[in-house]
Amino acid sequence: MSQEATLFEKIIAREIPAEIVYEDDLCLCFRDISPQAPVHLLLIPKKPITRIGLAKPDDCDLLGHLMITVGEIARQEGYSEDGFRVIINNGPNGGEAVPHLHLHLLAGRQLKWPPG
Repeated sequence: MSQEATLFEKIIAREIPAEIVYEDDLCLCFRDISPQAPVHLLLIPKKPITRIGLAKPDDCDLLGHLMITVGEIARQEGYSEDGFRVIINNGPNGGEAVPHLHLHLLAGRQLKWPPG
């Protein structure tokens, strides 16, 4: 019995529209529909990994690719000099809303610490 596709898997499959800003063979980046900053992008792996806490050692290359790519996207969007934040939520208490690993890229304003 197969599980229903997540929201992000449906975006990858183009079943749900998204404003895509970057795509390669391993990942997809799009604008969040409920932004928490002037720039709020979501970078998702095309391989379904439920959350960072469930990633396996064989996901190491993909996870590294995501980290390098999020920096490239920040530069592409013009926010590498002023600064940006990358967030990965893990589980319900960590703020995870979609059970598919994703990196939030926030920029465009002064981001406070602690984040809340």
